[in-house]
Amino acid sequence: MIGIIGGTGLEKSDILKSQEKLQLTTKYGDPSSPVIKGEIAGKKVFIIKRHGEEHTITPSHVNYRANIQCLKDLGCEQIIATTACGSLREEIKPGDFALVDQFIDFTKFRKNTFFESFEPGEMKHYPMAEPYSEEIRKKIILAAENIGIKLHTKATMITIEGPRFSTKAESKMYRMLGADLINMSTATETILANEAEIPYAAIAIATDYDCWKEDEEHVSIDIVLRNFNKSIKNLIHLLQETITIY
Repeated sequence: MIGIIGGTGLEKSDILKSQEKLQLTTKYGDPSSPVIKGEIAGKKVFIIKRHGEEHTITPSHVNYRANIQCLKDLGCEQIIATTACGSLREEIKPGDFALVDQFIDFTKFRKNTFFESFEPGEMKHYPMAEPYSEEIRKKIILAAENIGIKLHTKATMITIEGPRFSTKAESKMYRMLGADLINMSTATETILANEAEIPYAAIAIATDYDCWKEDEEHVSIDIVLRNFNKSIKNLIHLLQETITIY
């Protein structure tokens, strides 16, 4: 069985069969985000809505540990996570996909998550969660190639707490650190998946360039969601092809 974290719009797709809504309370005493049980290409999947029923740009209420434990309790053998993000590099265009290779976590304070012990401004590098197999990676890459999706196979994502898009000064700093993409909190999941010994592959969908490229200080959540949803059709095909060949 496969766990999918994110996947906004998948529950509305006609390729997701036999839908059933669940919500589990884990051994940590907290309920997970809502889960949708179903089938894609004859494979059982559990789709967990990372941000709850209503999407919000601020994820401080998300219990990452409960979400990962929920998927483990449901018997998931691997996790494919999707996230919307802005790109810091010109070669990653809106609508492109990236298979995240490592995370730089730049956290000021993150409530109710794995990172409670971080000092303000502390920065850490995290590689993709182990045991992350090359077999899974190769199959995702092959599936993308077969349906013509532009997939960047190595990408460094910087994760921050707060608004998804940064100021111009922050953008320059993130690029100097080697970041290709910017989002909020996916790094937490890689560490928790590692703890739970579940292979975890993060697929980022570039929704827009970072704000400095548009000469704006902020990009509205409406723009983010509109671009994200435009990419969902391709994401569904990618997941369908990938799941079919596992």
